Amino acid sequence: MSGGAGFDPARDGLPALRTMLLIREFERRLPGYAEKKLIRGSTHPSVGMEAVAVGVSMALGPRDSIASNHRGHAHCLARGADPARTLAEILGRADGYCGGKGGSMHIAVRELGILGTNGIVGAGIGLATGAALAAKLAGSDEVAVAYFGDGASNQGVLAESLNLAAVWALPTVFVCENNHYAQSAAIERMVAQLRISERGTAYGVPSVDVDGMDLVAVHEAATAAVERARAGGGPTLIVADTYRYLGHMADDTQIYREPAEVDTWRERDPVAALARRLIAARHLTDEALGRLERDALRAVDEAEAFALASPHPAAESAFRDVYATDGSAVTEGRAR
Repeated sequence: MSGGAGFDPARDGLPALRTMLLIREFERRLPGYAEKKLIRGSTHPSVGMEAVAVGVSMALGPRDSIASNHRGHAHCLARGADPARTLAEILGRADGYCGGKGGSMHIAVRELGILGTNGIVGAGIGLATGAALAAKLAGSDEVAVAYFGDGASNQGVLAESLNLAAVWALPTVFVCENNHYAQSAAIERMVAQLRISERGTAYGVPSVDVDGMDLVAVHEAATAAVERARAGGGPTLIVADTYRYLGHMADDTQIYREPAEVDTWRERDPVAALARRLIAARHLTDEALGRLERDALRAVDEAEAFALASPHPAAESAFRDVYATDGSAVTEGRAR
């Protein structure tokens, strides 16, 4: 990945497409795991939204951080998370990143700067803002990204974080993935001002609307925002217009939208669009695309085999990685 440089099809095109194909195949299988009762609780696929996660991640450096949401597997994988350990965590297995105790909505990978996916709507906004404040106080040039959806844009934490980030010129990039539905509520029924970017402008935060189905457009917007933040220019709000092809969660009946609407968005598929762009620029052939698709299938097959072979966490592990009410750490089931 380019780590902040402008998008170069010859350099960045194939790695970006490879990651998008991996995410697509990984997320496509999640409803099947849920149907087989391999996933406990809800899981939220992001099929169709791959360009946002990959486009933003390409603009980040290795020391930057992200705070995600309930639909966060793509953000983790785009940041470099191992698909095998990610899937193991989703299935609640001991070899997952959090020992199987975080599950789909609470995956954190410290070494990759992944502050966590999060089941609390909008919670990652505050976490990223805090991480940006910590970076500024430490005198580093690290940048923090907050991912959230159009539904979370109505949470008060966004207004508070935009204001603080603007006042203190924090190196934060707020990324709203506007997929047009907060669970089953269409955005037109939730807000009077459909341009969510206007909320950033109101707090003095430079804001931009971008085609979230276009990897290059997302990457260019993210690169400008990250460079501005790293140079001390403060936060940016990016609102990416995107769409999830599957339901809000694995067992969603989707009675709130028409199949024709989904089909219309599928015509703008971000993975296919990038592949066409690379083929037209002669950086990819149909044969090479087939190999990349097979590589993605193989990688997720291997991740699935790893996750299914991983044991469930031992009962005694429930007492690890927690804190007692008096703040003392609890290790191996005993307070110290």
